[in-house]
Amino acid sequence: MTENKYTIAVIGGTGALGFGLALRWAKAGHAIVIGSRAQESADRGAERLAAMAPEATVSGLVNGEAAAAAEIVVLTVPFSNQAPMLEAIKPGCQGKIMVDVTVPLQPPKVRTVHLPEHGSAGKGAQVFLGDGVRVVSAFQNVAADHLTDLEHEIDCDILVCGNDPDAREVVVGLAEDASMRAWHAGRIENSVVSEALTSALIFMNNRYKIAGAGIRIAGQPGSAEKEDH
Repeated sequence: MTENKYTIAVIGGTGALGFGLALRWAKAGHAIVIGSRAQESADRGAERLAAMAPEATVSGLVNGEAAAAAEIVVLTVPFSNQAPMLEAIKPGCQGKIMVDVTVPLQPPKVRTVHLPEHGSAGKGAQVFLGDGVRVVSAFQNVAADHLTDLEHEIDCDILVCGNDPDAREVVVGLAEDASMRAWHAGRIENSVVSEALTSALIFMNNRYKIAGAGIRIAGQPGSAEKEDH
């Protein structure tokens, strides 16, 4: 778990995925800023979160202001909204970690992998925001409906990709704060793996009638090390 407590802006925090992550982080002691395109919507989201996590510090702001007010920014919007949201939050993200949860789905063919420009949404975000922002891609493969049920065990590992290992480590800790197991999975280019997996998981949910298919990494850290005799 993270040793530090952060102020986290969740852009798209009124949606199912964003709100679920915000709730779990609020319960873990982080201060949450719900970001939305309209102040009224942000206020409603913050009020709902405060009712479910009364011990937490919660506020609501329009997206650009939310990003500026936070230490860590988390983008949880559909792929069609990624570009305008990145433009809105770019000034407020400078010098910070920006966690991109975007999946490049192309409705109605959401069960088919779509590779965007730059190969992945995460890489595209890093290119657009520039080197002054440490972009980390994560949380694409977790079922949004399970996040708001705090009694539900999240049966899904999280792949964490980004060019800065320290930034990845912070996000691994945030995943653990939200009761998930996370793994460093390499540079931001590798985010294509977790993004593309989402389409396959959607297909499997439908084919096998699974309530939120996820992935698990087999093996234990350190198991490949030789014993010192």
